[in-house]
Amino acid sequence: MSANPAEARPAAIDELIEEGAPPANRDVNLEVILDVPVTLSMEVGRTRIPIRNLLQLNQGSVVELERAAGEPLDVFVNGTLVAHGEVVVVNERFGIRLTDVISPAERLRKLR
Repeated sequence: MSANPAEARPAAIDELIEEGAPPANRDVNLEVILDVPVTLSMEVGRTRIPIRNLLQLNQGSVVELERAAGEPLDVFVNGTLVAHGEVVVVNERFGIRLTDVISPAERLRKLR
């Protein structure tokens, strides 16, 4: 990190937009963010239980989820739903095959 606070500052959205482009047709310069790491996570399902029941869980306990068996998993990037998929096994490791990807326009709409 830099010791001089004048060197570090948050990027303004205008810095991500190509200069000289007409306001209605400006393209976002994605090169600026392509190497930013994100967290990709898959969710099998969710449930809500009281803390009393949570504290009683031990090895072998079964927690029923709100999702039915066979339903697709949700795929999140930094907490934002981006796709649905199914579990696969590749070289003895779990993976996910994407079965439905949320359109880029829909993902951007959810970010705003």
